[in-house]
Amino acid sequence: MARLLLPLALLATLAACNNDNPATQPSQPIVVRSEGQDKLHQLDDMNRAIALKRAIYETGGECRTVTKSGYVGEYKNVSYWTASCQDKYGRSRDWALFVGPDESVQVRLCEDVVKAGLPACTIKPGAKVPSKVG
Repeated sequence: MARLLLPLALLATLAACNNDNPATQPSQPIVVRSEGQDKLHQLDDMNRAIALKRAIYETGGECRTVTKSGYVGEYKNVSYWTASCQDKYGRSRDWALFVGPDESVQVRLCEDVVKAGLPACTIKPGAKVPSKVG
């Protein structure tokens, strides 16, 4: 009987150990960002509009004039921007632009983004850019 108690006592002691030591866990999530993502935040309204317009145009979208643009926030590991554009017929369209840490850009119509269940293309004044850890 004593031979059985010793292994059980050792198992109970090991089971009571907590390996989730908060001191060893990172206190902040690791954020990977590119220089291009950060530079968009530093541009004035006109130059940001030009950069977003070019991204829309390069993906085959129509954007003659940017009437409004701004930062929506971070979604997973991409920076989420929006731009409202007028096409050559004067129609207005709202675009979502997702800028990745590899500086790739995915462009979608805002109405499609919402249908897909992603956050709406709403500019959030004062939205904070995640800081680099490191």
